[in-house]
Amino acid sequence: MCPMSSYVYYVFQKMYLCLFFKRILIVNMDKLIMTGQLLLSLSILVVLHEMGHFLPAKWFKTKVRKFYLFFDFMFPMQNVLNFAIFKKKIGDTEYGLGWFPFGGYVEIAGMVDESMNLEELKQPPQPWEFRSKPAWQRLIIMLGGIIVNLILGFFIFAGLFRYYGEEYLPTANVKDGIYVDSLGLKLGLQTGDKIVQVGNKPFDKFYDKIAWNEIVINSAKTIRVERAGQMVDLPVADSMMAILTNPKNAEFSLFSVPFPFVAGKVQGGQPAAKAGILPEDKIVSFNDIPTPFFPDFVKLARAHKNETVKIGVIRADKPMTFTVTETSVGTIGIAPYPPSKYYTPKRERYTWAQALPAGVAKGWEFLTGQVKAFGKIFSGEIKAKDSLGSVVSMAQMFGKTWIWEEFWAKTAMLSLVLAFMNLLPIPVLDGGQVVFLLWEVFTGRKPSDNFMAIAMNIGMYMVMGLMLYALGLDIVRNLF
Repeated sequence: MCPMSSYVYYVFQKMYLCLFFKRILIVNMDKLIMTGQLLLSLSILVVLHEMGHFLPAKWFKTKVRKFYLFFDFMFPMQNVLNFAIFKKKIGDTEYGLGWFPFGGYVEIAGMVDESMNLEELKQPPQPWEFRSKPAWQRLIIMLGGIIVNLILGFFIFAGLFRYYGEEYLPTANVKDGIYVDSLGLKLGLQTGDKIVQVGNKPFDKFYDKIAWNEIVINSAKTIRVERAGQMVDLPVADSMMAILTNPKNAEFSLFSVPFPFVAGKVQGGQPAAKAGILPEDKIVSFNDIPTPFFPDFVKLARAHKNETVKIGVIRADKPMTFTVTETSVGTIGIAPYPPSKYYTPKRERYTWAQALPAGVAKGWEFLTGQVKAFGKIFSGEIKAKDSLGSVVSMAQMFGKTWIWEEFWAKTAMLSLVLAFMNLLPIPVLDGGQVVFLLWEVFTGRKPSDNFMAIAMNIGMYMVMGLMLYALGLDIVRNLF
């Protein structure tokens, strides 16, 4: 091969590799953004949670051997893959970054916990060990992480109210009522209904998740709507609980705002442009079937992929008809104006004096909702397989676009969820330790170290089993 040919071959090879890796990067960018948000959120929450244990331990002169973000061992067996990406010892404490990127821990001397340092428990208690401290001090150390997560969740919500305010669409502004999706039809709703109340909650903010929350979490049994000038109470069937919590229905909304199909942009080279449809044209029919709202058109178009159809249009008050051949995915190359063109949301601004109580109220509403949902899972009203999720679900919760307002809102929710989950009376979780400490406070009898070690092992395998079960559910949901 001549030098020039070698050079050309080299250039084309580099171009091919660049295009190949660029394609991989684009395909996986959504996943990278979701994963990045989750890791940043968990890192913030874990460091502050562990700080809630670390600081009280220091105040009570208890030795803290390790403070780690992420785990530096194969949980729960320390002797497998035991290494840190970074570590530095300052005083009595080794600070480090573990290799397993979820969670974190502080290793407090004389405590039976996930670090499972059992050798020192065979030695006589030392004054600087956790087990030598009074029960009330140990209780404060154990509750510190939970308290930090609670305060953090409330404070982030308050900060969001102060910095961004609260944006919502007043229901009164939606003059044409709702546009009903498939799930809404199962509830008995109809396009054009004006929702007045869901259960006992007035529907003054137009957001379908409010209705979802009232039905699933607060067990609302009726939806009051204004229909054709009359007030109608629609009963909510018991079967709706399972339907609304089914992960397969997560992508569907109960209802949305109705808006017309007015061409905001007509893509060149696509069927609509080839047929002569222009921006600002209002699409009003599909094969002579009226399509007053954009979703009406989408439903019909998806059912006629690759077919030649008639599109009714109004241009400058003049009705027109165009013949269009749809694409293989049921589109014609028109981007409509978004709902925001027709509906103006309201954004309330808050001072700190207003934001703090509002943040606590919002956080408390979310937290009590989680407790109620957990109770429904425990009682069987909500199926565990439909509601449990692993880190995969957590990452998907953040979404494919990095929006700081949404990131902090999800972080506040996760902080409160972590507080609640850590309070569960399961050995190895903070709540399990708290139960044993309360037993000691009220009875004066301290569980033995051997008993605690056995309980921690049982708790660890319970938590690991639950995590693996949740991960399996996510794998099944995303593959099938």
